Amino acid sequence: MAAAIPTIAEASRQIAAKKLSPVELTRACVERVHALDDRLHAFVHLTEERAFAEARAAEALIMTRGPSGPLHGIPIGLKDIVDTKGIPTTCQSKLLQDNIPGRDATCAEKLSAAGAVLMGKLTTHEFADGGPSFDLPSPPARNPWNTDHFTAGSSSGTGAAVASGMILCGIGTDTGGSIRGPAAYCGIAGLKPTYGLVSRAGVAPAAFSLDHIGPMAWNAEDCAIMLQALAGHDPRDPASADRPIPDYAAVLGGGIKGAKIGVIHHFHETDHKVADSTQRGIDAAIATFRDLGGEIREVQLSPLQDWVACGTLISIVERATAYEEWAQTRLADFGDRMRTRLMLGAFVSGVDYVQAVRRRRELRAELKAAMADLDVVVTAVFPGEAPKIEAVPRWDTFQPPGFMMPFNVAGYPAMSICSGFGAQGLPVAIQLVGKPFQEATVLRIADAFEKATPFRNRRPSP
Repeated sequence: MAAAIPTIAEASRQIAAKKLSPVELTRACVERVHALDDRLHAFVHLTEERAFAEARAAEALIMTRGPSGPLHGIPIGLKDIVDTKGIPTTCQSKLLQDNIPGRDATCAEKLSAAGAVLMGKLTTHEFADGGPSFDLPSPPARNPWNTDHFTAGSSSGTGAAVASGMILCGIGTDTGGSIRGPAAYCGIAGLKPTYGLVSRAGVAPAAFSLDHIGPMAWNAEDCAIMLQALAGHDPRDPASADRPIPDYAAVLGGGIKGAKIGVIHHFHETDHKVADSTQRGIDAAIATFRDLGGEIREVQLSPLQDWVACGTLISIVERATAYEEWAQTRLADFGDRMRTRLMLGAFVSGVDYVQAVRRRRELRAELKAAMADLDVVVTAVFPGEAPKIEAVPRWDTFQPPGFMMPFNVAGYPAMSICSGFGAQGLPVAIQLVGKPFQEATVLRIADAFEKATPFRNRRPSP
């Protein structure tokens, strides 16, 4: 089963050559959902009838006119905080079990316009917060490499569904790592774009100044294809950037000779020392970049703890703000993890929030200066392989500092790609971070790494 799963790029080429039917591809994905999802819990709402209708419509158009683009006829999924017209959007919460939006989110509109086939809505943590909760309307997603283990979150269903081949790509959202985390633990690729590049309109908020929307797929090439459809200005999102969108796929395959790659060694070797398997993956990645012609530099920033404290305080306050009315009137209807975090955020003083915002400006200026002569920087995504799902602590936000929050604080593009496998056979990953709106560079370097290493040849067998 695993060997037959194509990438978007492979499937789109076969569809264009009329060697693969969108209906057949959709049927294969639906069969995987029926075979696997009783164990993986990646879907909260499977839109099987709609998927086949869209696949038949795509096939009819392609047969007469050819595909409109590389996503035409490709099965996708949307995280269940993304509004979908006429389809439930529950945010994995008791508060929204009957919520059926009257309009699609902008990201859903764009993927539909690109001809993608919607397979359904994917599991998330409640309102994209908290951790794996067992008191919500649907169970948490499980890792397809080992179902005893965590997917990370909050784009948990997207990570599990892409890795297992139930969909070819999906939407993730990222406030402190919710695209990159599941990408890392599930062994796929996930890109958090620059703040404002992809519209958040119609997506349930977490923390408005940290929220990002982005692609999750098997590899960097597929993320580039998705980002091409998603990026662009949207007046519905007040933070949306209005700037030209490059051809992200056009730069792939160009190599990385001369690329200046910084390594933030102290993040993962001193501030939060990673496991041996993760360190080996980072060291091997640096050697690969050097072999490909990259120039490796050392980068020194403020301690990881400073970045994470700043971002976490901003995050919990902005989340409490977003759900203040329900917290005051329906607090008991939230799951335990979400409820306690909302209460915590409500008790942070305005002075502390303003000080965190001030510190954020200093940290962003620091990263800008450090990357002035660099193309990307590298660090870890997680300290090790995915833990068992029952072992994830209640207050995981306040455990040793994570490696992803700094780049939400900065708003810079950051990507997780698989860099190997640990002692338990679970994936480990590296994080590539680029300058603002330089996603094309991040994708080019990620793509070169993936093509120079064997890790994209191995799929889970859940």
